[in-house]
Amino acid sequence: MASKRSEDEYGEKVNRAIVDTGVKMATGLVVGGVFSLVLFKRRTWPIAFGVGTGFGMGYSNAENDFQNKNAALLRRLQVDIQLHN
Repeated sequence: MASKRSEDEYGEKVNRAIVDTGVKMATGLVVGGVFSLVLFKRRTWPIAFGVGTGFGMGYSNAENDFQNKNAALLRRLQVDIQLHN
């Protein structure tokens, strides 16, 4: 089995982060727009709050994806090195 290059894995993480953040921001825009129309008499702050919350959630997920996957990979490499010694 051919192993993935680190550049390809990084590119997939970046693509996943961009798509996830975009989806969460669009959802925040829609939810904020609905709340703005229904509850807050067409104010703009619910829309900005929804988009900002979506961006924050997407950024947090991306940051977690970049940090945790690398830590798991390092642990797996350490185990492999210990098994071969």
